[in-house]
Amino acid sequence: MPSENLHISDQELLRAVDGELSRHRSDQVHAHLAACWHCRARMADIEGSIADFMRCHHQALDSQLPSPDGPRALLRAQINELALQSRVSSLGWFFRFSPAMRSAIISAGILAAVLLGGIALKYSVLRGPNTSAAQFELGALPERELTPGATRSIAISDVCSMPHEEVVREVPPSIREEVFKKYKIMNAKTGEYEIDFLIAPGLGGTEDIHNLWPQPYKLQTWNASVKDELEERLHQMVCSGDLDLSTAQHDIATDWIAAYKKYFHTEIPLAEHSHVDTAELPRI
Repeated sequence: MPSENLHISDQELLRAVDGELSRHRSDQVHAHLAACWHCRARMADIEGSIADFMRCHHQALDSQLPSPDGPRALLRAQINELALQSRVSSLGWFFRFSPAMRSAIISAGILAAVLLGGIALKYSVLRGPNTSAAQFELGALPERELTPGATRSIAISDVCSMPHEEVVREVPPSIREEVFKKYKIMNAKTGEYEIDFLIAPGLGGTEDIHNLWPQPYKLQTWNASVKDELEERLHQMVCSGDLDLSTAQHDIATDWIAAYKKYFHTEIPLAEHSHVDTAELPRI
């Protein structure tokens, strides 16, 4: 993994998002992001924070508009007129600054908005299981109403003596098709998805439609390989007596990404659990 002094600064990541880097530097940054989990996770935080900020901003404004088309159009026109008047009257002081100072003011404002959005996002993650960083990777978490998880009554001795082929079990084609249909995925290509057990068979999970969901293979961060490592860790902890089986079932069914962070003590997947080549990059 690259050392700390090789990581890209937040300001340069922000400039990359805004397309303000030169072509050469932009190519260097994207090459670094392809191999650096740390910087890629920070880039995802920045992009997600900007998206959330803009979405909340638009929702806040739209909620104040009346529903009838006529009054809404009139109100929009009035708002635009007031905004134009405000800009004309208030931007005079701004243009008295030098171009370099104006650029610094704009950059500081954008950075402040991104940081505030990131803080709000982190608080929202703590409030609920399905508001984690996985929201930026569609399909990393199952839809709770479709896949809440399902278990069978099983003794710890049976869990810990279960053959490996039962721990890692293939789902029959008929059930795969049923899962795809439930999630409204049509014409899925081979290798795009793993029909995964939310609660693994090695933890007492059942081959039930409520315990299966189509997990994309090609997610950059929270993919099927990472979840497999979590399942193995929980199975080991249960069999060593370090974790209660019901707790393991509850944690992985509620939010497997939060469970991974909890039991591996990390905010991003460990390098050895991912598909990405994390070979050290040359200094940039």
